[in-house]
Amino acid sequence: MQQLFAVIRTRGPAWQDSRPWRARLTGYPCVVHELAREEGFVILGGPLDGTPDVLLVIRARTPDEVRSRLAEDPWASKDLLRITRVAPWTLRLGSLE
Repeated sequence: MQQLFAVIRTRGPAWQDSRPWRARLTGYPCVVHELAREEGFVILGGPLDGTPDVLLVIRARTPDEVRSRLAEDPWASKDLLRITRVAPWTLRLGSLE
């Protein structure tokens, strides 16, 4: 059965602060965007302002599934973003619908 996970990814050593965020999206596909649009695997996502971190809310069966699917993202293989935490998350307020 699928459940929700909160995932924190942080900037890796290949990240260059001087390079605009949008410039990183050109030249190769962002698998995370595809997982969000086409599969509903990534439910929500975005940078945590004032930090080097990104928060993703993901629907998956296990933390290992989260890690393996995000490993497909070129941003991971290029060491732009690394997973620092995967935690089961229970939605108590609001709705994802």
